[in-house]
Amino acid sequence: MMRSKLFVPGSRPELFEKAMASAADALSFDLEDAVTPDKKEEARRRTSDFLVSLGREHAKLRIVRVNPVASPQFAEDVAAVVTVGTDLVNLPKLESAEEVRRGVEAVIAAEKRKGLTHKTGILINLESPKGLRFANEIACAHERVSGVQFGVGDLFAPYRIERHDAALAPVRLAAKMAAAEAGVPAFDTVFVNVADTLGLERDTIAGKRMGYSGKSCIHPSQVAIVNAVYTPREAEIAWAQKVLAAAADPANKGLGAFVVDGRMVDEPFFLEARATVELAKRLKLIN
Repeated sequence: MMRSKLFVPGSRPELFEKAMASAADALSFDLEDAVTPDKKEEARRRTSDFLVSLGREHAKLRIVRVNPVASPQFAEDVAAVVTVGTDLVNLPKLESAEEVRRGVEAVIAAEKRKGLTHKTGILINLESPKGLRFANEIACAHERVSGVQFGVGDLFAPYRIERHDAALAPVRLAAKMAAAEAGVPAFDTVFVNVADTLGLERDTIAGKRMGYSGKSCIHPSQVAIVNAVYTPREAEIAWAQKVLAAAADPANKGLGAFVVDGRMVDEPFFLEARATVELAKRLKLIN
């Protein structure tokens, strides 16, 4: 589970170790928007070297946001950063299922060339009106897709849409439903006003209520607030344990749905309960 994902510019290697020491569950090394054209080559080399040095085993999830599939930078990005230390490749600005498949093909080819034994997952970005319109097809394009997220900067700014709850709600729901159809988690967009901690908390809670599993952060100071919101409460853990216990009860064997504490539960509840219990165990909130 990824509660918090901290962006790190690939062109700022002096920040890599600091980011690794943060409380973020995942790091997203950015080769796209955070890197100017003259720094692209250096950024991919620095990022690749650092990820290789980490090796396979590490508590943090390691993600690399590459340049768009259609860009001239994409092939070199993938060739460099699909490494033993990379868990996910983040494909930005997607607008079709075909782009996802092309991205996956490039990742698989890089794995084969390097003799990697683990499968690199794909995190997809919805960042345009067209991408949002084809969200479900994009999310379901390949079994390697491991998560869905959206970006409001590219989605809103060109059309003079202000960021506010009325605009965010339908986008959050569309991205979440696409992720749900694909059977993968959805991750919420960034909150850009680093100084507004109350606003960040409200925004994070809104995402969690929409079914999101975590949120992107642009500054280390945001991580603690995001982690706190997405850390399951005692009541949530207790309910999840009850649901799983009921699912394991022989009396409910063969039943697609049954009642727990007066509430009907079925497969989506079981999936959510398992995810909650797994996260609680990882955080050592329960044994």
